[in-house]
Amino acid sequence: MDKLAILTTGGTIDKVYFDAASEFQVGGPVVEALLQKMNVGFEVSLYQLMRVDSLDMTGQHRELIRQAVDECDAEHILITHGTDGMVETANWLKEIEGKTIILTGALQPAAFSENDAVFNIGCAIGALQIVSSGVYIAMNGQIFESSKVVKNRTKNRFEQKS
Repeated sequence: MDKLAILTTGGTIDKVYFDAASEFQVGGPVVEALLQKMNVGFEVSLYQLMRVDSLDMTGQHRELIRQAVDECDAEHILITHGTDGMVETANWLKEIEGKTIILTGALQPAAFSENDAVFNIGCAIGALQIVSSGVYIAMNGQIFESSKVVKNRTKNRFEQKS
C-alpha cells in the first residue's frame, strides 16, 4: 500500500470530555496523529468530512461520505466512524467498485488512557493491505464483510451476523 486516504466522520473515537459542560463532544480527528507516532511507511491523506455522532447521522451525511469515497483517488480508504451507525454507512458504500474500504471506530474515546482506538486502527490498516476490494468493518480484532456484521449492544462488540 503506497497511499492511504483517511476520511473522518466523528464518533466516539474522536470524542473529548469538557469538564465545564460535563459531557462528551466530538473533537478533531485523532487518527493522523496516531499514525505519525507509529511512523507508518506510506503516504497518508486525511480528509475531515464531519464531526458527527453516528446516532445523529442522516442520509445526507452518508451521501457526502459516499461522494468523498467515489471522488478519492486512493485505492485504499480508511473511514473512522461512530459505531452505532457504522454498518448502515458501510451498506451505503457497498456498490463502489475497485476500492478497498474499511470502517473502524472505537467504543471508548481515543483520549481515554484505556481505549480500543489504536488497536482498531492498527487492525484496519493491516487488513487494508491484504483483503480484496470491497467494504469491511474492523472492530474488536476482527475484519467483517459489511453485509455480514452486526453490533451487539448488549455485549458492546461487533459480531458475525447469524
